[in-house]
Amino acid sequence: MSAEPTDTPGTAPAPGAAAAGATAPPYGTPEIPRVAVRGEARLEVDPEIARIVVTIGARGTDRRTALEDLTRRNGEALTLIKSYGPAVEKLETGTFSISPELTKRGRGERVRAYHGRVQITAELTDFTALGELATRLADLDLTQVNGPWWALRPDSPAHGDARRKAVREAVQRAREYAEALGARLSALVELADQGAETPVAYGMPPGAGALRSRAFGSAESADTAPALDLEPQRQTVYAQVNARFTMTPPDLTA
Repeated sequence: MSAEPTDTPGTAPAPGAAAAGATAPPYGTPEIPRVAVRGEARLEVDPEIARIVVTIGARGTDRRTALEDLTRRNGEALTLIKSYGPAVEKLETGTFSISPELTKRGRGERVRAYHGRVQITAELTDFTALGELATRLADLDLTQVNGPWWALRPDSPAHGDARRKAVREAVQRAREYAEALGARLSALVELADQGAETPVAYGMPPGAGALRSRAFGSAESADTAPALDLEPQRQTVYAQVNARFTMTPPDLTA
């Protein structure tokens, strides 16, 4: 006696179930066209901070002498920088080194002298004091000053201004495309920052780095050197967004 088949025909989906689970196509349709645009903004603004790097050196015939001279000169430089009070927003000590210099002649490892070096980074917000401080630091013995590097703070309002301007340009550009077809924008589908859709390599953007650099040697004169007249370099703030909109069906008969 044969057994009755246990398989039962599949039930048909309820009306509207497929439509409920369906998603909108990632492209436009004749009924709901899409328009994709790019919005860009470029602003020129004054810098907010200036950074200088101070490198202090010392040389002695023995290690102790080199260390003592380096410690004393480092203290003098720090005291001078701190004397400018609120004008100095950040003060950091970077690399420190003490290394022997070997003689070039003779057998064996004989030390000729010891070289010490320490690096200090200072960020200033008062550009009036910047030139004077840089000159006074450069007037110290075996001291080199590099900079300034002009920059904006990461939370500068200029970045937000550029992003808002880029979005407004994207909306305006999309509206002009729609109007050229006798249509109008109906909804925003997507707004993406530059690089948000395609992975990009992280690193320093092109053109970044030292915006302006000056090096100062130690002065021989006991008189106070005149303050440098430094002109802040304007900063370029750039923003770019990609936007996609839906629009009403165009009037292609016009």
